[in-house]
Amino acid sequence: MKPEDLLFGVQDDTDVSEMLRRIRDSYGLDHVAYAGSNPVTGRVFGKMTYSEEWQSHYLANAFYNIDPTLHEARRSIAPVDWSRLDRSENFRTVFRAAHDFGISDQGLTVPVRGPLGDVGGLSVTTSLNVNEWQSLRREIIKDLQAFAVHIHDKVVTSDSPLNTIMAPQLSSREIEILQWIAAGKSQQDIGDILSISHRTVEVHLRSARTKLNALTTAQAIGRAIAIGLVHPE
Repeated sequence: MKPEDLLFGVQDDTDVSEMLRRIRDSYGLDHVAYAGSNPVTGRVFGKMTYSEEWQSHYLANAFYNIDPTLHEARRSIAPVDWSRLDRSENFRTVFRAAHDFGISDQGLTVPVRGPLGDVGGLSVTTSLNVNEWQSLRREIIKDLQAFAVHIHDKVVTSDSPLNTIMAPQLSSREIEILQWIAAGKSQQDIGDILSISHRTVEVHLRSARTKLNALTTAQAIGRAIAIGLVHPE
């Protein structure tokens, strides 16, 4: 299944919980969670597949103030593998409690940054052994980056008029190339289809990534789908 298949049908933030469940089940993960904030309204968001009991315990103990998976992601532009986090007192406090609820300390957070200072992160947890997790991580990391951007944009833009402010102005050729990428075509394939060089395709892709405030093409596709510029095949 392509990530676009899971993105299809997610129209607003009320569908995000269902999408998190789809991601969890499709990739064999234990849990998937999204956390983000909107700088315009000052609101903070959280959507997750964790049990209500853990969510209540987490909030009651204000773990969000010390959770290193959240704080590291806010400082990073690259995915944060929890195995690389310092086993600080805060880490031990949060995950000792998490273990009581059957939650593993093995996981990953994909940070997202928007053009107006909005930030978010998509986190996944797994109880696979280390080698199995590293193999799965390599396989799904690009998909997770696309999901992170898509979910963040849906949640944040549905909270305020940001959906108009944040809409980037892509050229028709940039949108066309992103649509072909979403359909699974390579840059060489697209060059042949459009009768342009693969270097020209890359120039348009680089421009589209910049306009969409995306670090990778996968993130650009996720953001383009989220704002309706590209449609899943």
